[in-house]
Amino acid sequence: MRTQSKAVQKNFQTAQMLWGNLPEIALEMLEELTERHSLSVSSGDLVLLSGRWYVTHSGLLRIARHSHCAGIQVRPAPGFSDPTSLRWVFRATVYRSQRCKGFVGYGDADPSNVSSVVRGAEMRVAETRAVNRALRKAYGIGICSVEEIGSSAESAQSHQSSRIPPQPANGNYGGPKVRDRLCQLIRQHQLDPNLVKAYAVDFCRTKTLREATREQVENFVAHLADWAEKDRNALLCQLNSYLPAKGSAA
Repeated sequence: MRTQSKAVQKNFQTAQMLWGNLPEIALEMLEELTERHSLSVSSGDLVLLSGRWYVTHSGLLRIARHSHCAGIQVRPAPGFSDPTSLRWVFRATVYRSQRCKGFVGYGDADPSNVSSVVRGAEMRVAETRAVNRALRKAYGIGICSVEEIGSSAESAQSHQSSRIPPQPANGNYGGPKVRDRLCQLIRQHQLDPNLVKAYAVDFCRTKTLREATREQVENFVAHLADWAEKDRNALLCQLNSYLPAKGSAA
């Protein structure tokens, strides 16, 4: 029996911590995704829904970055979009190299195929789906991205994260998927939630976390995950700098 790499072992441990004992077929697929694409469960690159693995937008961007992607071009498809009915279609082209002719993917979104959490943001969802599909074509990703499955993932995600209290969809934690990943990082690395929140406010340069945009929060979560994995002690020192002053006594 071949020895598993440290990355595979870590993904197994994190996945079983989040979703319990997994069937052999799920573990085999996770091992393949880890070895082939260097995807990380703790960094939010993969999620398990109804027993199937899905790659995330951040996971696909990680693959593109590691593969030295030359560029991504995204444009709306006017002939297919209808802003009055909140229906949007985008065309994305991924260039793996300067000489690459491009891998094309289309993404669509309207109120019927997006989660209620992102209702009103159909244009951004369609753009993300187009980029995801183009990236999956360009780099041979054989599993669907979680952003592409829309509202069908909502009930499954809410079930597996039922222990987490709900937050405003367009507020401090940027929606369930971002909030779940942040809570996961806090639990996994045993971080102080209040200090993490204080650091997030400073990182996003806002007065409160509620005022931060989704993109700002996503960037913070990605930054936190990367730092926690590379040097947890340094991260703890940074977080401790946000401890409230104990007064000027003594």
